Amino acid sequence: MPELPEVETVRQGLTPVLVGRRLIRVQANRPNLRLPIPVDLAQRCVGRTVLALDRRAKYLLLRLEGGTVALIHLGMSGSMVARRLESHPDPGTHDHVIFETEDGWRVTFRDPRRFGLITLTTEDALDTHPLLAKLGPEPLSEAFDARVLVNGLGRRLTPIKMALLDQTIVAGLGNIYVCEALFRSGISPKRTAASVTGRRADRLAEAIRQVLVDAVAAGGSSLRDHRQADGELGYFQHAFAVYGREGEACPGCDCDVAKTGGIQRITQSGRSTFFCPRRQR
Repeated sequence: MPELPEVETVRQGLTPVLVGRRLIRVQANRPNLRLPIPVDLAQRCVGRTVLALDRRAKYLLLRLEGGTVALIHLGMSGSMVARRLESHPDPGTHDHVIFETEDGWRVTFRDPRRFGLITLTTEDALDTHPLLAKLGPEPLSEAFDARVLVNGLGRRLTPIKMALLDQTIVAGLGNIYVCEALFRSGISPKRTAASVTGRRADRLAEAIRQVLVDAVAAGGSSLRDHRQADGELGYFQHAFAVYGREGEACPGCDCDVAKTGGIQRITQSGRSTFFCPRRQR
């Protein structure tokens, strides 16, 4: 599933294409994705200028004049690619929603597995929208720090890995970047969430922020479906320290991998966790 860096990469790529442009065509090629596509999607979007394209956690917020906001989630396999009309291929089977601007750009929402969504709300209702109301702090915001993280973790006795996947504690994190942040901070994914305080919390908050910054700079991670807004792959998967690297040496490793087994993979609540038991405590 696209996580915060992938969604932020898409947002950054689509912003110069959409913001300040008037939409002249919006077409839904199927009635539903994870949720029904609003039947009045075209009616409420066509003729409106895009005022901003923001992100909240893993959601894109397409803000239109008049107060309408299109709330977009890429799901497991979604992508949004922008091309000039003259070079854009005809819609394919999985190209479910199309946006066209007055100056000749077409943005296509493609989602083979159809776990994504597009729904409509308004500026006034945004903060209380059921998909957004309970989300935790943004880890790339200036307000996020160790104190905020500790307050969110509270007295939770769940493993820190699973706590960080809870979107009410930190918004936008997923399996990949939690594994990578825990490695960078030297914290075991099995450690109880409530025990991450003091210097551990300082290290973890900084590691979360830095791994996300690095991933965004690399265009996100393309393991299967993620594409940047220009259709190119992301490259952060080439910089993974532990994720997907079971049995390999971690960066800077000076141990005998044949004896230690290298990076380990365990299953936590049905999700694969990758970590170095020698470096993460």
